[in-house]
Amino acid sequence: MSLRTAQRASLVDQVIDQLKEQITSGAWQLHGKIPTETVLAEQLGVGRNTVREAVRALTHAGLLECRQGDGTYVRATSELSGAMLRRLRAAEHLEIFEVRRALEVEAARLAASRRTEEDIEEIKVALAKREQAWADRDAAAFVETDLAFHMAVVEATHNRVLIDIYNDFSAALRASITAAGVPVEKTYISHDGIFRAIAAGDAAAAERAGLECMEHILASLTESTGLS
Repeated sequence: MSLRTAQRASLVDQVIDQLKEQITSGAWQLHGKIPTETVLAEQLGVGRNTVREAVRALTHAGLLECRQGDGTYVRATSELSGAMLRRLRAAEHLEIFEVRRALEVEAARLAASRRTEEDIEEIKVALAKREQAWADRDAAAFVETDLAFHMAVVEATHNRVLIDIYNDFSAALRASITAAGVPVEKTYISHDGIFRAIAAGDAAAAERAGLECMEHILASLTESTGLS
């Protein structure tokens, strides 16, 4: 009995690992619907109960979300991201803002010291997309392109830990920004200063520009939501 239990647990673990790989590799897109239980069981060559247990485990970890009568969707790309989503749901806006400020300001400072020519171009492209979303008054696109700009800055730090943390944090941050419901026109601030400072390799100026950006966001959130 013990041996059969161990074998079953091992099989479920193997399925969990394979499903997780589909998520972390991007084969299954964030917020996208995954194949049905029947399809997965056939593809993996296992029983539906095994698939069900694996999906349940990943749902508990925060990577998947089962929607009754609809299917199962990718909710987060890592356990850390899933944990952040759960934690940020219970966090106050000020707490989230303080973490964002710490990550983004430090990222700007480090990026100015470590960026490559390729990094500068990536940030420039991300900034242009952000500005276009602003010009189009597309709120959803503006949130996405703003986060993409900051992700490009974080990538330019070449600090793998910071990159992984911000990547997971940004997934949770996206949900927080949407939930806050602050109008786009109240959250806009030019990021040209951040870009110019990073391109110039001026770490102090990049840090100042990042702080100015964060203070503007804080003022907007305070006015619109009574930030607490």
